[in-house]
Amino acid sequence: MNALQPYAASEENSRGRIHAEEAPAERGQFQRDRDRIVHCTAFRRLEYKTQVFVNHEGDLFRTRLTHSLEVAQISRGVARALGLNEDLAEAIALAHDLGHTPFGHAGQDALDACMRAHGGFEHNLQSLRIVDVLEERYGAFDGLNLCYETREGILKHCSAANARALGELGRRFLEKRQPSLEAQVCNLADEIAYNNHDVDDGLRAGLITVEELETVPVFARHVATVRAAFPSIGQRRLIHETVRRMINTLVLDLVGETRRRIGLAQPDSLEAVRGCAPLAAFGAQLRAEQNVLKAFLNEHLYHHYRVRRMTAKARRIVAELFEAFAGDPRMLPRQYQERAREDCFRTVADYIAGMTDRYAIAEHRRLFAVGEI
Repeated sequence: MNALQPYAASEENSRGRIHAEEAPAERGQFQRDRDRIVHCTAFRRLEYKTQVFVNHEGDLFRTRLTHSLEVAQISRGVARALGLNEDLAEAIALAHDLGHTPFGHAGQDALDACMRAHGGFEHNLQSLRIVDVLEERYGAFDGLNLCYETREGILKHCSAANARALGELGRRFLEKRQPSLEAQVCNLADEIAYNNHDVDDGLRAGLITVEELETVPVFARHVATVRAAFPSIGQRRLIHETVRRMINTLVLDLVGETRRRIGLAQPDSLEAVRGCAPLAAFGAQLRAEQNVLKAFLNEHLYHHYRVRRMTAKARRIVAELFEAFAGDPRMLPRQYQERAREDCFRTVADYIAGMTDRYAIAEHRRLFAVGEI
């Protein structure tokens, strides 16, 4: 790791862990966080949770696991370029999607609707709940006991009511302060990864075409460059060469614009970063182009009739599972039944949110298909 800038997060300026532990041997505190995340149950489940496509639709589409690895790679590279803490950026990236439900945003929307009268459901808060409470691995505490800065980075947004309930961790949302630069970088690395890889997956699935995407300036510019350099290139390589150039352009722009903003603000500490306006950002032109790409994907991919059919099925599965388990918590697996006696609805939400796509489908079949047990 390169030398850290004075405004980077470090072990010296960390607010530490909820439960005190001896310092790890031969690794840093944020490396320990990363390792705990990689070894936890929720992280392994990401292999079978999808972004846009349901897991059983095909083996080549990105899952929450591959997406998290891609975000970690981008975050670490940007952090290195800016003199930030690479290990913290990596840990946040690997944990940022732990709380996602099966079936992506469709599953989250359905579960939030089911929980509307019981505190709602939000995947960022669920990610935090997993690392703070739900993981059962250590004898001395619940959860993973991660450092404050890692937990802060996981929580990208939060309502005022939830922020007040979170105490110190939620205070920045009430005071309109920023998280660490590592967390800010990870948030934008997430956007780089999912926009560009949804382009790739959408093309692979045949839901969008190269010709349609050429109406999007950032894609049109890069695909023209690839065609000029490789006139006889095949479609698969054309897409890959274009997407990788789009990612590289965004990463370089993120580094350059963030460096410019740091130069103007001159933060001299992590606490100074918290008091500044957001420092990690794209330049105005790239931000505008990203917004055009997002609008295109929203109209042509996320609302494609085939995706909407999958979305409708996913919402129905989640809603019917919730209704069944909330109506009779004794149908929950035994390890959830005791917690359900204390908070039935939140426990049911925890159980459903932890499911993979295929497990949710199988559990729905066991409950509702005649002849299944």
